Amino acid sequence: VTLYKNPQCGCCEGYAEYLRENGFTVTSKATHDLAEMSREAGIADEFQGCHLSFVDGYVVSGHVPVGTVKKLLTERPDIKGVTLPGMPMGSPGMSGTKEAPFEMLEITKS
Repeated sequence: VTLYKNPQCGCCEGYAEYLRENGFTVTSKATHDLAEMSREAGIADEFQGCHLSFVDGYVVSGHVPVGTVKKLLTERPDIKGVTLPGMPMGSPGMSGTKEAPFEMLEITKS
């Protein structure tokens, strides 16, 4: 996993550690161009997460649970990836208690 994040983001490192704890090798890279990178990956501004990962040919944006990432890699659907917009409370790497189901979206190929 290559994870791009804003240099000052602490929750992004929490998410990287969560992935490591679940068997992934993660390289974190700080960038000031995260929004542009996300747009180039096919994610509209309103659907972007606070970090952007590339995992075995897929885009994973935001605090996506590892079960979803593993399902993506196992099933290999014909999509670009998935996004969990924003920074939902209680999501992997975020503090707080989960207050509602996570609303993840597919990133379709254009």
